[in-house]
Amino acid sequence: MTLATHAAAAPARPKRAAAMALLAALVLLAACGAETPALPRLAPDAVVLAFGDSLTFGTGASEGQSYPAVLEGLIGRKVHGAGVPGEVSAAGLARLPSALDYYQPQLLILCSGGNDFLRKLGKQQAAANIRAMVRVARDRGVAVMLIAVPEPGLFASPPDFYQDIAKELGIPYEGDALAKILRDNELKSDLIHPNAKGYALLAQAVAGVLKQSGAI
Repeated sequence: MTLATHAAAAPARPKRAAAMALLAALVLLAACGAETPALPRLAPDAVVLAFGDSLTFGTGASEGQSYPAVLEGLIGRKVHGAGVPGEVSAAGLARLPSALDYYQPQLLILCSGGNDFLRKLGKQQAAANIRAMVRVARDRGVAVMLIAVPEPGLFASPPDFYQDIAKELGIPYEGDALAKILRDNELKSDLIHPNAKGYALLAQAVAGVLKQSGAI
């Protein structure tokens, strides 16, 4: 490595350190959720279904770098990613029963609503559809964890309804990871999607909530 090359590479180190610090903070945040609702313990052969839109599909990263793919390695259970880019929550609600029938999961990780915000369909509609999806899964005996999606904007924060639904229905909830990731240009591929590093951080945060809930 030449002196010039070394000098060019040097600024990357603080960025990597910052990313690792964010990862540690997210995992610690998840682990500190003393009031996280309990989930049934996942058997070693349990199936987990990650359901949602492009954030679940992994848009912005290569195949195998989506958050469900990374999460599978972290928790040691099969995680199927069922993400459809561009899907709004109403379409997700219509699709969910067949996905549950097909995959027969013990746990549903639900991440939906972002496309409703982008298309300005209304937070009330998104909240109603997400609440209905949780109930569809639970009526079939499937445990649920909810991931909040931030609204587009400078501060990229999620609407309050995600937390309200989680409290109302007593389900574990991850409300900070995506918002923090999408505020950091080093962790996203475009304005609304993480990159591979961002998805890895999301998977770490989800795994932290699952551990706190007793699922793993």
